[in-house]
Amino acid sequence: SLARMTAAGVSVPPGFAVLTDAYAEFLTAPGLSESLAEIMASIDAGNVGDEALKAAAIREKICSTPVPAHIEAAIRAAYLEMSPGNDLPVAVRSSATAEDLPDASFAGQQDTYLWVVGADDVVSRTRACWASLFNARAISYRARNGLGQLDVLMGVAVQKMVNARAAGVAMTLDPINGDRTKIVIDSAFGLG
Repeated sequence: SLARMTAAGVSVPPGFAVLTDAYAEFLTAPGLSESLAEIMASIDAGNVGDEALKAAAIREKICSTPVPAHIEAAIRAAYLEMSPGNDLPVAVRSSATAEDLPDASFAGQQDTYLWVVGADDVVSRTRACWASLFNARAISYRARNGLGQLDVLMGVAVQKMVNARAAGVAMTLDPINGDRTKIVIDSAFGLG
């Protein structure tokens, strides 16, 4: 969507995308996928405490697994192209493949990090975005909606930070009842 808006001439902050292919390759680290599948299989669905405990274990596994060297190098190079001084504040935004489905929306389910500065932190926050695919609320939401857990992929958008006076999201239906005759705008002063 950001690429389409840029092509249409909409003012979009500059940035780059870490593709879902990078996340999929990250998951091929020795034993990682198997470990995640084992923890997921042991979750007592509907038990909030167990979901939170197992979600934390999964996120810890992801955050402690090194990013493949060539993916890390590509992330660093893309950031340093935007910020030769390694000091540009950016937003590191999650974007899962299961977002905005016809019958389910994952808006706000995964994490976004604001005012991230430096290539080291961009790499770290990219991995944290990947890990946020497995926070307890996202796991529970996917389970309630009959969606897969381990087959959902995560992309990451890295964009120049905008010091916004106001931010928000426009929805082309009422998210509470699905009424498509309504457009709902949720906004706030300051950052989104």
